[in-house]
Amino acid sequence: MPKRLAVVLIDRFADWEHGFLTSATRDFFGGDVRFYTPGGATVTSEGGMRPLADGAIGSLDASDFDALAVIGSSQWDKDGAPDVSALLRAADRAGRVLGFICNGTLAAARAGLLDARAHTSNSVETLRAAPAYRGEAHYQRVPRAVRAGRVITAAGTSSRSFAFEVASALFPEQTRELGWMRAELGAERFEG
Repeated sequence: MPKRLAVVLIDRFADWEHGFLTSATRDFFGGDVRFYTPGGATVTSEGGMRPLADGAIGSLDASDFDALAVIGSSQWDKDGAPDVSALLRAADRAGRVLGFICNGTLAAARAGLLDARAHTSNSVETLRAAPAYRGEAHYQRVPRAVRAGRVITAAGTSSRSFAFEVASALFPEQTRELGWMRAELGAERFEG
């Protein structure tokens, strides 16, 4: 059975933040990619894309995926943003790979997943918008994704290293394909 990547999209999601990850998951690694939105409804990206959802965020269970990627949106810091905290905590307990990019890191902060792990985001100020955020001592201001075990965080400007770190955590045994992906992603620095 192929490994399963669930991708959470909400309205005004950032088009550029999931493409490297989702295409590599399918093309390089033979994985299964599914997209989930609030209520399974159509959402519109920053660039006007309207992907067909495979299901509702609310229907997701940690047993439905091997990895979950929460894609950034300017709506994650608004009152109407979906609360995915219970799902994220259950997925963390189940040992799933969890990736958060851009304002999607707010979902991780709200769930308490960043309180004791190294992480990054667009800025520490971004994460302070989550009243439950207690991880400032672990925040890293770096121009690449930060991986802490199975939890990966990134700023919206680090979509390539985000994709590589999530893929590395999800497909660690596929070293040849990871090499192809690293070469394909090219110039962005992956190491500190």
